[in-house]
Amino acid sequence: MNIVITGAAGGIGAAVAKRFLELGHTVVGLDRLPAALSHPGYTHYTLDLLTDPLPPIEPVHVLFNNAGEQNGPDDIGNNLETAIRVTEEYMKSPALVSILFNASASAVTGQEFPVYAAAKAGLLGYMKNAAIRLAPRGVTCNAISPGGVLTPLNDPVTKDPALWQKIMDVTPLKKWMTPDEVADWVIFLTLHNRSMSGQNLLIDNGERDLNPTFVWPD
Repeated sequence: MNIVITGAAGGIGAAVAKRFLELGHTVVGLDRLPAALSHPGYTHYTLDLLTDPLPPIEPVHVLFNNAGEQNGPDDIGNNLETAIRVTEEYMKSPALVSILFNASASAVTGQEFPVYAAAKAGLLGYMKNAAIRLAPRGVTCNAISPGGVLTPLNDPVTKDPALWQKIMDVTPLKKWMTPDEVADWVIFLTLHNRSMSGQNLLIDNGERDLNPTFVWPD
């Protein structure tokens, strides 16, 4: 299959791209940053997803909307509007099988940063709208909402021993996800799942339902 991944230059996006490539698929990455991968099956476009022309890609079998930022200068644009723009473009592909959005536990709990939480919650509403429109074509469309993930984006807390201990004190499973663990979910939901659509999976090591607390530097 031909897989399109936004935000593919690092963290979750790069881990997911690598996994698809290991499984023998071709991958097209879209990101503001240069490619983090070098592989015969990988093509990378460096562009601004919000303003630059989107490259023509055909076929598109799977779209993983992963690009975003946390508490940046334009959380609405870079987390919500880019995903809408990319999805509306590539959902036109007749070959499309699945779309998956990378949302956030913040979309469900409302914790973290106000505009970021609002953008991610909006992403879930748009996902459901897209799922309704794509269902007659047999295309699945879902979202994952990870809690803590061990990426450089979260270095302000993961690299601070005192804050990290506070997080572990209120995290029931006493762990955060790795990007490779996120990739496990992405592979299942896009390649194997054919019956669930319009759903959001909260994957947060038990934080919301068992002990909802948000820790961040003052």
